[in-house]
Order: sequence, then C-alpha cells, then structure tokens
Amino acid sequence: MNKEYVSIIVRETGLRENQVDNTLKLLENGATIPFISRYRKESTGGMDEVQVTEVSNALERLEALAKRKETVIGTIESQDKLSPELKDRIEHCWDATELEDIYAPYKPHRKTRADAAREKGLEPLAEFIMKQNQYVPLDSEAGKYINKDKGVKSVDEALQGAMDIIAERISLDEGTRNQVRNAYRHSARIYSKVVKSKESEAQKYRDWFDFNEPLSRCASHRLLAMRRGEAEGMLRVSIEIDDDKALDSISRHYVRGKSEVSQIVDEAVEDSYYRLLQPSIENEFAASSKNSADAEAIKIFARNLEQLLMASPLGQKAVLGIDPGFRTGCKTVCLDAQGTLLHNETIYPHPPHNESRQAAAKIQALVEQYHIEAIAIGNGTAGRETQEFIEHLRLPAKVQVFSVNEDGASIYSASKIARDEFPDYDVTVRGAVSIGRRLMDPLAELVKIDPSSIGVGQYQKDVNQTELKHSLDQTVISCVNRVGVNVNTASSHLLTYISGLGPQLAQNIVDYRTDNGPFKSRKELMKVPRMGAKAFEQSAGFLRVPGSEQPLDNSAVHPESYAIVEKMAKDLGCTVQELMKSPELRARIDIKHYVTDKVGIPTLTDIMQELEKPGRDPRGPLKKFEFSNEVHTIEDVREGMVLPGIINNITNFGAFVDIGVHVKGLIHISQLAPGKFIKDPTQVVSLQQQVMVRVLNVDLERQRISLAMEK
Repeated sequence: MNKEYVSIIVRETGLRENQVDNTLKLLENGATIPFISRYRKESTGGMDEVQVTEVSNALERLEALAKRKETVIGTIESQDKLSPELKDRIEHCWDATELEDIYAPYKPHRKTRADAAREKGLEPLAEFIMKQNQYVPLDSEAGKYINKDKGVKSVDEALQGAMDIIAERISLDEGTRNQVRNAYRHSARIYSKVVKSKESEAQKYRDWFDFNEPLSRCASHRLLAMRRGEAEGMLRVSIEIDDDKALDSISRHYVRGKSEVSQIVDEAVEDSYYRLLQPSIENEFAASSKNSADAEAIKIFARNLEQLLMASPLGQKAVLGIDPGFRTGCKTVCLDAQGTLLHNETIYPHPPHNESRQAAAKIQALVEQYHIEAIAIGNGTAGRETQEFIEHLRLPAKVQVFSVNEDGASIYSASKIARDEFPDYDVTVRGAVSIGRRLMDPLAELVKIDPSSIGVGQYQKDVNQTELKHSLDQTVISCVNRVGVNVNTASSHLLTYISGLGPQLAQNIVDYRTDNGPFKSRKELMKVPRMGAKAFEQSAGFLRVPGSEQPLDNSAVHPESYAIVEKMAKDLGCTVQELMKSPELRARIDIKHYVTDKVGIPTLTDIMQELEKPGRDPRGPLKKFEFSNEVHTIEDVREGMVLPGIINNITNFGAFVDIGVHVKGLIHISQLAPGKFIKDPTQVVSLQQQVMVRVLNVDLERQRISLAMEK
C-alpha cells in the first residue's frame, strides 16, 4: 500500500495511521465496506461504516489523481520538457487544482494568439518588454521584429504579438492564478438575471429574476435552482468579484514604474485578466460551487434513501395489495406471506363505474379465501377514497389497512426486473404487487427501483449522475447488509447487494435454490457454482438460513466465529441453542476469557449482542397511521388547521409532508422548531416520521401548502 496515501488520508480524516493502513489493506484484498465495519473491528480499531466509506472514497480519489499524474508526466515527457525537478514536484503533488496549474503551460490546446505570436518570432520581444528597461526606446526595439514574410508588418503588430505572449504567460502563472482564486474565495457573489425574451415562460424561476448573494453563502438548493434555470435558457448566471480591485492587485505585481514599456505591460495585464484569467477562474468556481452543491444534494438524497429503505416492515403476512384508480378501476392482488402472487383482478368501487356493492363483496371474499391479514393501498390517485371504502367494509378485526407510498411503483412495473418476475402479467398487476410487497418489506422491494425515481431527493436530475449513482449504490448496499436477507426468499436483485456477491453469483444462488430446494445451512452455500472461499467469507454473515440445524445460521454471527460460541456453550455445559435462549447462561460468560490474537473485545461484544436477539431486524415495528377525515383535496385545507401528516421528503431548506390531499405541504426550516435556530432539518425530523402540523398558508393557484410543526 502506498504509504503516501496513508499519510494523506490520516491528515484528511483525523483517523490513526494504523486504522487507515489496516483498512486500506483490507480494501486492497477485496474486502467490502459492510464486511470490514462489521467483522474486522479489531483491525480497524472499531471504525464504523461511515469512517470505512470515507477511507474507501479517499482511496478512489487518490488513485484517480495518481492516474492523472501519469498522464501529465507522459505528456510533458513527450515534449522533452520534463526536468527532474518538475517530475519530482508532480509526483509529490496531491492537490488536483495545483496539478492542473503545473500542467497548464504544457497542456495540449487549440492554437492561441500567443502561439501565433511565437511562430512570428516575437517571444524575445515579450521577454524584453517584461524587463521594463526604460532606457531603450520601445519603438526602436520593436522595429527589429518587423518581418513581412512572418506576417509582422509594423511596430504595432510586433507589440500586439508580444502583449499576447505576456498576457498568456501571466494567465498561466500559478501565483497569479492563486491570487485571483483567493479573491473569488473571499468575495465572489453569484448573480442571476432572467433572459428578457423568456420572462413570460420562466415564471417558475421568478425568485431568481434579479438575485445575488455571496457565493460562500449560497445554499445548494438555491444554486442548483439557478443552474437549472440557466440550463433551460431561462436565466443568465454569473459569478463575479470586484474586477478593478483584482486587476489593480495583479498590476502591482507585474508593472514597475510609469514608462512607455511599463504601460505596455499594464495593457497586457488587463488583457490577460479580462480575456483569460477572469473567465478561467470564474469557470473554475462555477464548477467547484456546482460540485459542492451536488455533493450536498447527493448527501441529502442518500440520507433520505437510507431512512426510506430502513422503514419498518409489516413482516411476512398474507397481504392484499391495491393500486387505486377511478376510471380504470382498482387493481387488486393477493399475496401469500412470502410475497408470492396468488390472485389478481380489478374492482370498480368509484365513479364513473360505481360498482361499490360488487367490489365490497369481492374484497370480503378474497380476504376470507386467501386468509388476508393486511391490506396495502397505494397513496396515489384515488388512494384516500379507496382507503375509506375499504375501512367501511365489515372485515375481520385482525385485518389492518395501510396507506403505502407508491412512488416509483410504476417505474418498477415497466422494468426488466418486473418483466422477469412476472412475464405473464401486465404493468398494472405488477404495480399492485409492488405496493403489497412494499408493505411487507420496504427494503426488499425498493431495491428493485432506480433510487432517483423514488422521490426522496433534491434536484436529483441536475446533479452529477455518476456521483449520485455511486452514493446511492453505497447506501443501498449498507442498508441491505445492515438488515441481512433470508437466503431462501430473497430475490436475485436483492442478493446482488449483499457483500461479496454480484449479479452472476446472486443469480446462481437463486438457480441453485430452484433446482435443489431451500438452503438447509450456510455451509451449503459453498455448493453454489462460483461461490469461492472469498465470496463466502464476505457474504455469509449477511445471509440468514431460518430452520438450519445450526441456530447461528439465522444470526449475524459470522461462521468464522462459530467455534467461539460453541466453546462458550461447551464451557457452560449446554448447547448453542440453549445458550441463545437463556439470559441466565449468557450472564455467566466473561468474554475476556475468549480473547485471542485475532478475536478481541469488539467482536466478542457483537457476538453476545447477537446471541441475545439473533437475526434481529434493526428497523423496528410498523406503526399504523391515519389521515384527517376533514381534508381530502387541497380545497379542503384551511389556514390554522392542525393536521396529522407523514414526512416524505427532506431537503436542506425544510421537510415535505403528506397530509392526504395529493399536494405535499412544506415545513420551511424556520418552522420546524419555532423559536430555535435549526441548521439541518434532520436535527428535528426523519423520513416516514408521523407528525402534527399547522397550516400557515394555502396557495391554490400554485398548488402549494405552507406548514409549521405543531408542538
């Protein structure tokens, strides 16, 4: 492992050297982030998943920078301009901006005005002018370079060419670039103005028609909104500083005295600044501020996605799923406790059909026939009406009725995953199945949907899509492995996210299960084609096998630690199963007796916690929620009302709340905790949280509802 990487990451993260060194070695040897954070705590010094991810991301960035340095060195070497000193500086440079500044004078580019001047032999004249020797007549010196064959016809043309060379040289100077960067860093303002010809069609951007604020204070959602308006041709966005002040500062560095030759240098400085330097650094800050805004938006998206994926499951119960609709009817499916589709049909309880009596009889018959324990109703069009229809039926008391967020269900129903699962059914049936399964286990179902389609992000289509996908994939992997999966019921898509598995191995597990029946033990996983020792090591602890003769197979205890638990049981004169069932027996264990050179207190502590609640689901029980019967549409909502709602999206400017009217209300960050300053909405609320809110304002024209958190 590159020792320089270790030093850099230690400096950036504040972690200890041995923590970083050991983590990098594990990553280099193919260990995954969930495996390292769960099963290698002794090596990492107890680093959590966030810290391991931070080290992994830093490693990726440094490796990418190392490849860039190879390109830079190769290009400069091909020009025969790579001195030992320059090579050494590049090799020890780990700042991307500094590296590009070093590379700038050698970087291949389109022919510039300075290049044309050099071809005309004007570089010596530029050197002379830069010395600012006031005792040599400038016209006399410039006259030496008049050469009609090279295209220099006059003193003025010679001087202009020399100024072009000087301007480019100034613009590529590291010190000068950093000087302008510092000015942007400390005093840049971002400006947004409407494109005059677009004013009528740009009304959704009217907050940005004539807007400016310090760039350093521009929140990510404001910057992304402006950049979206710019991309759509509605706004003109610029980042500006006090040009006169910046130019004066540069001139003082380059211009000496007030001679004729000094005046030429001053003109070259001004040209360099306005034509080359200022546009370049503005673009740099436009890119860096966009990257920062992207990172913030992606962070919010990942945090929301995590909370959504970790939403409480109903569990394995027979469910009737309904995808509501008016004209097209309500698509109804019956699922068994494993989520298998048993039956589907369409009922028409609402206008224009109004077949409520037939629909009621059908629902009652299906509940009885398929022993339904819960009903999941999509919260889209006709959702509230369908829920009220179902709740007025005389159903057995055990049947619970839930409203289920259906965002993304239509995306899933038209996807290849859905077609592969249900090749003989249309998209309407698949959508209803997704709603039913989402109630049973949100995580298992939501991983089948592109996260950017779930609706819990902020400007997700405007941010860097590669970075977004990387972050969201990491989030999904983290959640799936934190919960673990039943290897005998998990879909191949869900298994794909398990540590150490990929699409092919996940499919092989499903194929083996189909051909040979349910897995009887974790050990049997080794019979799956292409399941090598490494893949088994990385994945086994996250795969559960209920009903195995080895009770630890249905826990998060890794097979490599089975011997430790077996020794504990042997020392107590009991079986492993008895040890897992008896708090009294576990209380007699002193874990310090089981410490070895490879197994320490962190792992032993995790084992004891797992023995207490083997295979426990970290997501907690599902709470039923009911909307107010007073409101069904936005027209029913009145200022001053206090209503129940569910937080269904969080941004850095506030939280969106579903109050049951198909228009999401917004609690601005200033209204999340009245009387208190809140920097981050997640200090107060979380996704899927049930809250009481007070209506501040209803804007029917713009279909907006402003809310405040009720104490």
